[in-house]
Amino acid sequence: MRPGGALFALLASLLLLLLLRLLWCWTDAPARSRFLVEESREATHSSPAAPRKLRSSATLPPRTGNSTYLNEKSLHLMERCQNLQAGLETLSNRTGKNTQRLLCAQHYNRHRDNCSQPGRYSEDEYLQIITNIQSCPWKRQVEEYENFRAKLASCCDAVQNFIVSQNNTPIGTNMTYEVESKSKIQIKENIFDMLPVFQPFVGYSFNQCAVVGNGGILNQSLCGAEIDKADFVFRCNLPPTTGNVTNDVGTKTNLVTLNPSIIKLRYGNLKEKKAIFLEDVAAYGDAFVLLPAFSFRANTAASFKVYYTLKESKARQKVLFFHPKYLKNLALFWRTKGVTEYRLSSGLMITSVAVELCENVKLYGFWPFSRTGENMPVSHHYYDNKLPKRGFHEMPKEYSQILQLHVKGILKLQFSKCETA
Repeated sequence: MRPGGALFALLASLLLLLLLRLLWCWTDAPARSRFLVEESREATHSSPAAPRKLRSSATLPPRTGNSTYLNEKSLHLMERCQNLQAGLETLSNRTGKNTQRLLCAQHYNRHRDNCSQPGRYSEDEYLQIITNIQSCPWKRQVEEYENFRAKLASCCDAVQNFIVSQNNTPIGTNMTYEVESKSKIQIKENIFDMLPVFQPFVGYSFNQCAVVGNGGILNQSLCGAEIDKADFVFRCNLPPTTGNVTNDVGTKTNLVTLNPSIIKLRYGNLKEKKAIFLEDVAAYGDAFVLLPAFSFRANTAASFKVYYTLKESKARQKVLFFHPKYLKNLALFWRTKGVTEYRLSSGLMITSVAVELCENVKLYGFWPFSRTGENMPVSHHYYDNKLPKRGFHEMPKEYSQILQLHVKGILKLQFSKCETA
C-alpha cells in the first residue's frame, strides 16, 4: 500500500471513532444529567468535603418517587374506604331502581352496563362489597362508638330496661305485648316470682364481647379460641358448642337466646324430649337463657315452661325474659335507619344490647350469603347442611346496618377465618 493510502485509512478510522464517541455522548447525556442533578441535590445537604460518586441507574436508591407512590396509594385507599361508607349509607337509606346503579357506578368502579337490573341485587355484587370492605383497614373509632351508644341508650337503655325484673315491673302491672300490642298480661305474684329482683347487668362493664351468630361461615373458621377469650359471649337460639364444632365456635357462653318455637319443633314442648333439652342446655354452664316471653301470647306458656323445667331440675342456668317495651323501642330505633322488617332478628337484638353493655364488640357467624367471597358454598347454619335458596335478590337491611357499624369502627365483623396463635 502506498504511504498516502495508509494515511488516508488511518484518518478514516479516527474519524469513525470520533463519530461513535459523539453519538454515545449524545444518547447518554440525558441519563447522566439526571444523575448529576441528583448528585447536586445531595451536595446541598452534605458537608463540602463529603465524597460524591456518579452512580449507575442500577445502584441508585429509590427516592421521592416511591414515597410519593405510597402516599398516593394510601390516599386512594382512604378515599375508596370513605366512598365505601357513603355507598353503604346510600344502600341502607334508599330503595328503588336508582340505588343499585348509584352503588355500582359511583362507589365500586363498576360500569352502569355491568350492574344488575334496577331494584334487584345480585349476590356477586354484594360479595364484591364485602371484598372492598375487607381491603379497608379496620380501626375502632371511639367517637363514632360513643355517639351510637348514646343514641341507643337514649331510646332504649339496655342496662336498665332490656330484661323484665321486679324493680321495673311491679306486681299488678298490665304489661303490653311487644307485637300483639292490643293484648296485655297482668303480672301476678306467680309471674313476679320468676323475675330477677334487679337488672342483672347494672354496674357491669365488659371490655371484650363476642356475639356469635349461627352462619355456616363459621365452619373451618378456627375462631373458637378467640371467641372463648372474650369477657362475655352472646349466642343465639341454643346452638351446639360441643363436639367437632368447638374449634370453630368455642364453648364459652354467658347468655344464649331461645326462641319458644324451638321448644315445640326441636323438643316436643318439653314432654318426651325434656331430657334431651336439659342435656343440651347443660353445655352452657351457668349462662343466662333469654326468651321473648312477652312478644306474642303464644310465646308466654312455652317460656314459662322453660323456666319451671330448669328450676325443677336444679339446672345452673337462669331464665330471663326480654322486656317487650325495650324490644318495641329498639324496633323503632332501627326503623329510623331503614330496618322495616316485621320483627328484628335475635342477632340484631343481641348486637344492640352488646353495644350498650360492652366497650368492644366483635361479631362472628353473621353471613346472609350462600357462598364465600372465594365462591365456596356456605350452609345456612354451621351445624346443618341445609343450603339457602340461590338467587339472592335483596341484601337484608339488618346486615347492611351491621356492615355500616363495622365500616364506621363501632364494632367489628369477622368475615373469614380467625388468626390462630
